[in-house]
Amino acid sequence: MYKRLFDVESQLDEAMFLFGGRQVGKSTLLKERFPGVIYYDLLKSDLRRRLRRNPEIFRNALMKEPEGTLVVVDEIQKVPDLLDEVHFLLFEKHLRFILSGSSARKLKKEGANTLGGRAGKRTLFPLVWPEVPDFDIDRAVQNGMIPRHYLVKDATDRLESYVDLYLREEIQEEALVQDIDDFTRFMEVAAISDGEMLNYENIASDCGVSAKTVKSYFKILYDTLIGYEIPAYAKVVKRKVNQAPRFYYFDVGLANYLMGRNSLKRGTDDFGHAFEHYVMQEIIAYRGYFRRREQISYWHTYTGLEVDVILGDADTAIEIKSSEAVQNRHKTGLRAFKEEYPNTRLILVSLDPVSRVEGDIELMYVEDFLRKLWNGVIF
Repeated sequence: MYKRLFDVESQLDEAMFLFGGRQVGKSTLLKERFPGVIYYDLLKSDLRRRLRRNPEIFRNALMKEPEGTLVVVDEIQKVPDLLDEVHFLLFEKHLRFILSGSSARKLKKEGANTLGGRAGKRTLFPLVWPEVPDFDIDRAVQNGMIPRHYLVKDATDRLESYVDLYLREEIQEEALVQDIDDFTRFMEVAAISDGEMLNYENIASDCGVSAKTVKSYFKILYDTLIGYEIPAYAKVVKRKVNQAPRFYYFDVGLANYLMGRNSLKRGTDDFGHAFEHYVMQEIIAYRGYFRRREQISYWHTYTGLEVDVILGDADTAIEIKSSEAVQNRHKTGLRAFKEEYPNTRLILVSLDPVSRVEGDIELMYVEDFLRKLWNGVIF
């Protein structure tokens, strides 16, 4: 059992939407932190069907509960109409609610009740470094950090089941696409673009569908919390920069599975891409858990110079390399960025085991970087 970092108790006021990808541990967290509360699991098909037909049953069942009673509704997107009943009970009976789910798409699409802005929106991410005793960087880079996947030596079968479940329950059951085979192919092609600048035309050509369809497919990935975009740092000082966003799947293990990267080896390009994704995943989670407002972006010039992560308004530039011995060529992007933004803090994260400072660049072994990140020293 992992001790999750997310402090749901202190962040809960009147109500909370708790979102997160499938199997990141939302239900486990809520049952562990709030034992004995009133709990509605909408994955139970009989309960789900009954509440879909008669959502007022939910209100009637809770009308006699005392003020301040906490109610958890898991997979709220399965029955969006319940939010009208939650709204009534929240405002008129002063009950409290945690409403969890793996997708915000259906709530948005159906114009579901957002509870008058009185429910904060939070995200539970896959496991992060401080939650994992005896952390193994190679396992994290290969399997990803979804708890069930990180636990095992070879997560291939579990990842296959994960993708199949997602396609069946999120895509087919909700009829989000007309052709499930096209969407499956798209997910595989999107994995090739993981960590890269998005080119919708190229992806459309590889998938055999239109660019408009590809954009709608990416929107599905974002709304179902399976992927996200990182914007480009678009300010121009001297060098002209690309402004297309980068795409990442929400967990590196998922990207590895979709690309067939089943046995990553240090020193290979595939390992390097997965290593970069994993470190980005930790940075995204830190920003989310501590509700930092600094934008996370990347920098890439038309001449090919790049920096993987820019924090805030050029406050910190982070390059991520999987090398076990940092070379001068690994610093090229950071030095170029420094020429344009001289007050920027420069960090190079790698597998080089000796953390040190060389000139104005902080070289950090990956676990030293993660320790500093989660101790609030990076941003």
